[in-house]
Amino acid sequence: MPKFEIKQRPFLTRPENFQGVPSFIAEILARRGVESEQELELKLKHLLAPTMKGLDAAIQLIDQAINQHKKIVIVGDYDADGATSTALMMLALRDMGADVDYLVPDRFKYGYGLTPAIADLAFANFTPDLLITVDNGISSHDGVKQAQDHGMQVIITDHHLTTKPTPMAEAVVNPNQLGCEFPSKALAGVGVAFYVLANLSSHRKKMGKSFAQMISYLDLVALGTYADVASLDYNNRILIDSGLKRIKQGLCRPGISALLDIAKRDPAGLKAQDLGFVIGPRINAAGRMETMDIGIECLLASDLATAYPLAEQLNQLNVERRQVEGKIKQEALTALDQIQLDKDAIPAALIMFEPHWHQGVIGIVAGRLKEQFHRPSIVFARDEDGIHIKGSARSIEGIHIRDAIERVAEQYPHIVSHFGGHAAAAGLTIQKEHFAEFKQVFEQLIASQDESLFTATLWTDGELPASAFQIETVDVLQNLSPWGQKFPAPVFEGVFKILDYRWLKDVHLKLRVALENGQVVEAIAFNAADKYQFDPMLNEIRLVYELDKNTFNGNTSLQMRIVHMHQ
Repeated sequence: MPKFEIKQRPFLTRPENFQGVPSFIAEILARRGVESEQELELKLKHLLAPTMKGLDAAIQLIDQAINQHKKIVIVGDYDADGATSTALMMLALRDMGADVDYLVPDRFKYGYGLTPAIADLAFANFTPDLLITVDNGISSHDGVKQAQDHGMQVIITDHHLTTKPTPMAEAVVNPNQLGCEFPSKALAGVGVAFYVLANLSSHRKKMGKSFAQMISYLDLVALGTYADVASLDYNNRILIDSGLKRIKQGLCRPGISALLDIAKRDPAGLKAQDLGFVIGPRINAAGRMETMDIGIECLLASDLATAYPLAEQLNQLNVERRQVEGKIKQEALTALDQIQLDKDAIPAALIMFEPHWHQGVIGIVAGRLKEQFHRPSIVFARDEDGIHIKGSARSIEGIHIRDAIERVAEQYPHIVSHFGGHAAAAGLTIQKEHFAEFKQVFEQLIASQDESLFTATLWTDGELPASAFQIETVDVLQNLSPWGQKFPAPVFEGVFKILDYRWLKDVHLKLRVALENGQVVEAIAFNAADKYQFDPMLNEIRLVYELDKNTFNGNTSLQMRIVHMHQ
């Protein structure tokens, strides 16, 4: 296990800003940078105004294409954000009377984004007049030119970071492009697509032309945003909360209902986290294991009868994905064991490659390694051509993985062929023969970072007052959700007296502990046998925990879900 320390989250705003709530709630909000009580009101009327660079040009072009019955093709991406963005464009543009089709590159054959080969494919399959990218395209200079050479106009809608000038498309909408003043840089690809379509729709409504009821597609926006691990700033929290409410009321795409049914989840009790951990992985499995068309068709399905077989297929692909991922992770851990990893000498970065590893799951494996060892991790798999290998990178707080790869690419242009991504996650392609050199150069670069970054931090919201240990507190906290990236669910810490303990199935530890006022609370640590040394002879324990409910035989009681424990 890597070195780590427990720290209290700093206040980003002032707890005094929040009157009329208990002080521990005011502190939770201040630790997440909430400015005012208005930010707890997640209403669509509070969404940021559409001030994005390129938005008006994009709307004019699409409006004109619909009016003139021109052929439009959407070029998507093969993850949940790309799938929801593609489905959103297809559904809303159809509502507006557009002649529209979509194309998602096969990740194993074409890689990511609007490449010249994808432009050729779009031309060969559809002969479009207008090509619109969703969740990709901001670095696709060659692909844009190729599409234009085929006689297409090109609109890029994307959210990925770029430090370079944008491609010469007819319109580019991306809050992260140079010179865009839009205040939120955290929109996912589906959020950008939503802004384009919502403003196009209201423009057409004013003109008395066919338009789309965009509110009815917020389920897709919520799913894509959460599954893409976008930062939950106020704007994204509004979008997610609005879409989640529709799913809970059953006002969602039949494909989402089918996926929830297969996962045995009651929509009424759905939480935002379930978008990321229940529905998202099943959609993502299509792009990882086969082709994202299955995921998109499931989201496009107009009734349950059509959606259900597709949802079952996605579920099966997700089972396969888990098996393949587990096997690769085990092989990676065995390989790490062989280099005698001890906790004081974990390499600065974990960089691994095996020719038989599956390209579709290396990103998840990199994420698991990053979590386990608290090191930037890059896992490579063989590319179709046999010459290149493709890597998926995941990083820790404080190390911007995309920028680190860019630095290697600039200093050693012969090593890195392509790359792109964000601070926490990125992808790259290198030649197989350069793997050892890349590994050495990248490890050196990361090793030169400030050493304190390699100590993991478990952030907490401090101690919870004894008066807050009640079931109502769980409901109060749930009402402040959605919790997620950069707006984490509250985690508390404290020292408790151990009254009783028992092991469940020899792996999970169930405790009964007492607070200072004598109140008795149950606590559970899942998979504790693998993680902690528990000494029943000691009568005190320090817990880091989330507050939860436990329902058993119809009775609901308060329970602490242990995140970390030590004596």
